[in-house]
Amino acid sequence: MSLTRAERNIIVSMWGKIAAQADAIGTETLERLFASYPQTTTYFPHFDLHPGSAHLRSHGSKVVSAVGDAVKNIDDIASALSKLGELHAYILRVDPVNFKLLAHCLLVTVASHFPADFTADAHAAWDKFLSVLLIQCFQVVLASHLQDEFTVEMQAAWDKFLTGVAIVLTEQYR
Repeated sequence: MSLTRAERNIIVSMWGKIAAQADAIGTETLERLFASYPQTTTYFPHFDLHPGSAHLRSHGSKVVSAVGDAVKNIDDIASALSKLGELHAYILRVDPVNFKLLAHCLLVTVASHFPADFTADAHAAWDKFLSVLLIQCFQVVLASHLQDEFTVEMQAAWDKFLTGVAIVLTEQYR
């Protein structure tokens, strides 16, 4: 799935505002994630998960920074986040469904911080952009589990399938 020029412009232009509040947005995104989906806290047993804690501020900043890396490399998100994807798949073994939950919480946080900027078009663009990120993360998890069976052909097939799913799910926003 590729972003249109208009969608890229929306993402990049809003990113400047988001980056200026990266710590607050990252912290609030994680607070929303853990409050709405408490099962996600299992990946953070060593964190102080109280609202505004140093752990949430630090990790929230890292999350927003990773999204920023994807925005800066909007034409090659896979390469920009490959090491991070490998870390979460191979070492941390994070269930990929959690990335969709995180993306949802990020969208809600951005919408609440920038209501005038978060138009229907902006919502659709950000949803599509975050879907591309999720596709990349899911494929890394598949590759880690299937290893030698995850051939180039299988990756291409999954990419086409997941792109189709993402398009269907975001089509109603247009």
